[in-house]
Formats: sequence, structure tokens, C-alpha cells
Amino acid sequence: MMHAPVGDHHDRAKAAAGQGLVAAFERALSLCNSVIVVLAALALIAACAVLSYSVLSRALFHSANYWQDEAAVFLLVGATFMTSAYVQSQRGHIGIEAFVSLLSPLANKIRLWLVDVASFLFCAFFAWKSWTLAFEAWDEGQVSNSMWSPPLAIPYGLMAVGMTLLCLQILLQIATPLAGLARR
Repeated sequence: MMHAPVGDHHDRAKAAAGQGLVAAFERALSLCNSVIVVLAALALIAACAVLSYSVLSRALFHSANYWQDEAAVFLLVGATFMTSAYVQSQRGHIGIEAFVSLLSPLANKIRLWLVDVASFLFCAFFAWKSWTLAFEAWDEGQVSNSMWSPPLAIPYGLMAVGMTLLCLQILLQIATPLAGLARR
């Protein structure tokens, strides 16, 4: 969820430099998120190319396209879920900020922390269910119902990894104030 800017947002990098485990974890997750964002951008470009090819090949050559739509969906699902931790690290998720100006700075920090805890619990449940879907699809060899029949473990696995990264990002945001760091 997106939160209003907190006053110590810009001092975060300086504060994190002196902290041990939490700062190291934040740097590692930030690096991972940066790599994933580049890969997701490439996946979006690939999805555009696949869908454009699909339209052109149907229009010009009247060829059957049984794999393009599904490949594009897999790429879009992967890009969406895998970048959710990056979006959360930027506080880019949508939130309602009606109470921010009404609360004191301390009450607002507590509100932010409680929202992060509730978000973590929801996302942890979602990640757990995603992992069970992925393992079930892998174990049973589930495939899609199309002619192409790609394994469903691919999108379910991307969903599970993405939600797990999102949980780690939210957990970092929960731990940051507890470690005495400035929060984002």
C-alpha cells in the first residue's frame, strides 16, 4: 500500500549505512529488485512483440496462432508479480491517505507500521497459496488447456516467487523502524 511521505524518507540511506543485518538485507533485496525490473521490462517488450506477431500473422498469412496469447499472458503475469516487491519498495501501491493529515507524526508512524503488518499477513497467505498451487501443478504435471499446453507451474511459480519477494520487502519495511533506521 502506498503511504504518504514520512519526514525521514531522505535520511534513510545515511541511516542504513551504519546498520548491519537489516541494511545488508535491504541492499541485497534492492539489487534483486533492480535486476528483476530490467528482466520484467524485457518481458513486457517480448509480450508486445509476440502479440504484434500474432496480429500480423493472422491478418497477413491467415495462420493459426495457438501459442501467442498464452505466451504473452505468461510474460505479463511474470512481469506483474515479479516486480511487486520493487513497486512496494518505492511505496508505489495504491493506498487511501484520508487520515494522514489528521494524525500526529507518531500516530502516523504507528499506522504505517500496522498497515505493513496487515499487508504482510495478507501477502504471506497469498504467497503460501501460490507455492501450493505451483507445487501441485509441478507434481501433477498440470498444463494449460490449449493446443500448446505449456506447464502451469511456470505462471504459478512466477506468482509464488513474486509474492515471496513482496513479503520480504514488506518484512523489511516492518523491521526497518524496529532496527532504528529511517523508514521509506
